[in-house]
Amino acid sequence: MQRPRVGKSGGRPPLLLALPALAAVAFLALPLAGVLARTEWGELGGHLSSPGTVEALKLSLLVSVWALGLSLLLGVPLAWLLARVPFPGKAFVRSLVLLPMVLPPTVGGVALLLAFGRRGLLGPWLEDTFGVTLPFHTSGAVLAATFVAMPFLVISLEGALGGLRPRYEETAASLGASPVRVFFTVTLPMVAPGVVAGAALTWARALGEFGATITFAGNLPGATQTLPLQVYLLLQDAPEAATSVSLLLLAIAMTVLVTLRGRWTGAPADRAPRTAHEGDTDPVPAEATAAAPRPAPPGERWSMHAEVTGFTRLTLDAGPGTTIAVVGPNGAGKTTLLRALLGLTPRAHADLILGGTDVTDLPPHRRRVAWVPQDGALFPHMSALTNTAYGLRARGVPRAEARREAQTWLDRLGVGHLAHRRPGQLSGGQAGRVALARALAARPRLLVLDEPLAALDQTTRSHVRHTLRTHLAGFGGVCLIVTHDPVEAVSLADRVLVLDEGRALQDAAPAEVTRHPRSPWVARMLGRNAWPGTATADGLALDAGGTLIAAEAPPAGTAALAIVAPEAVSVHREKPTGSPRNVWPGTVREITASGSRLRVLITSDRVPDLVAEITPQAAAELGLADGAPVWTGVKATEVTVVAL
Repeated sequence: MQRPRVGKSGGRPPLLLALPALAAVAFLALPLAGVLARTEWGELGGHLSSPGTVEALKLSLLVSVWALGLSLLLGVPLAWLLARVPFPGKAFVRSLVLLPMVLPPTVGGVALLLAFGRRGLLGPWLEDTFGVTLPFHTSGAVLAATFVAMPFLVISLEGALGGLRPRYEETAASLGASPVRVFFTVTLPMVAPGVVAGAALTWARALGEFGATITFAGNLPGATQTLPLQVYLLLQDAPEAATSVSLLLLAIAMTVLVTLRGRWTGAPADRAPRTAHEGDTDPVPAEATAAAPRPAPPGERWSMHAEVTGFTRLTLDAGPGTTIAVVGPNGAGKTTLLRALLGLTPRAHADLILGGTDVTDLPPHRRRVAWVPQDGALFPHMSALTNTAYGLRARGVPRAEARREAQTWLDRLGVGHLAHRRPGQLSGGQAGRVALARALAARPRLLVLDEPLAALDQTTRSHVRHTLRTHLAGFGGVCLIVTHDPVEAVSLADRVLVLDEGRALQDAAPAEVTRHPRSPWVARMLGRNAWPGTATADGLALDAGGTLIAAEAPPAGTAALAIVAPEAVSVHREKPTGSPRNVWPGTVREITASGSRLRVLITSDRVPDLVAEITPQAAAELGLADGAPVWTGVKATEVTVVAL
């Protein structure tokens, strides 16, 4: 039984659009059909093998190859400049790049003649100084072909660079690679499809150039008479031969376009789907968690002092071996803080001192600050081993030594057996561990991790968390970890830095933040009910409405945060008559499982939403379901009030 074919657009195209589209296809195809129809196939070999045609073909290939080389030499840096560097007049420069594509070729030839001809702007100087005469010379044909063809390379490569996330290049810089090294080892390999597409289009355009060449370089057999110019001459004396040569040029152009398959922009290909043979739930080998960390060599201990200004404003001091967990809601400035320390953002500036060395004015690749972004940003064209050794190689470590040390780090994180796989062949958890190994292997003084374990499943996360904690214990620098996981914050960090709107709300030990969180977001992250308000003589007037009675409250008028553990909230179907001093009616809106208990979200018109945690048995006895009316109660002694 055949499945019905389903059109992508959901139906037939309207005739009002389909008919003009078909007419356009016919308009473009008929001239090509005319060439095929008028070609004398029996004489094709003779026409193409004639001495004049062979000589013109050789010259065309020579000119087009030289034009391609010049375009690559000049156009690749220009495309990178347009895609990566903001500068005044960029729109004007881009217009100059596009100009040869819309300019009539003969006008382009006249412009070249007025610039490089014997009476042009530079022509006399070139002839007097270097003895170079471009017009009526093969070099002039190369210059003309380059002028009209190079824009295809620039536009194609700029599109590819625009599709490449800067995070790869920024990560490479954080591992110690200079901008030139980043360009040749990361940027160019990752935009290779764009380079190939642009180069093919450039070569094809240079091969078919006519107007600028005949105007600027002339039509001299053996010197400037390329294949398109040969066609022009044959039309006058031998039209059949001109048709055969035209067919040759048409075949070359169509071959290039079919090979490119329409990839005019050359955008970098998406990463291949993950085909790892082992999933994120693969157990970490025992040796990965048992391996002892390599202690920092004597004297290699680095404290940190940072004064951050801009969107994120705070002061950070940390001794060697300190791990700081950075937490806060989305938009709080966590990633901005990390990027300021890396020197990668204009939103904030960090005066940074590491181990007594002021690195504020150093570029990112010389700061010795290694970064693991949220997605790992593994270089897709490198194996896991080469990725891990990248930072060591960037710092001048010999290849063999760098690969040995990289393999050691991969083994410690339980992915040593995947050393020769590329990122596209790794699962999300495996890629995350390789990214961690790469950062740790780079010998940083400051390590910044942006949610490094987010892609791991719970089982793998616990193993990697233990391994990371073990290695951080022997790390001689400072580590900052952005996380939304309270377990990571408590288990990995010596301090927890709470950010909100770029400000530090709290910077304390995990136990203190857990007991007395000063941020509603952190309290909720820890699973607590958190309500900001203002202390009064009767309790706490909540900002969202309602009053909460607490056993101990700060002086009246003090801004404060009330925190109630979900397990301290009692749930009843009838109004309780016992000891709770805070009693409100409400409605069940959501019931979710949390381990062996249930978390019940209850809304009320008297107080903000609150969460209660009860056993499944209690929920069954109460007959709880979405929309059920209930009463909630909280004892005054169960309310913790933190002055803000």
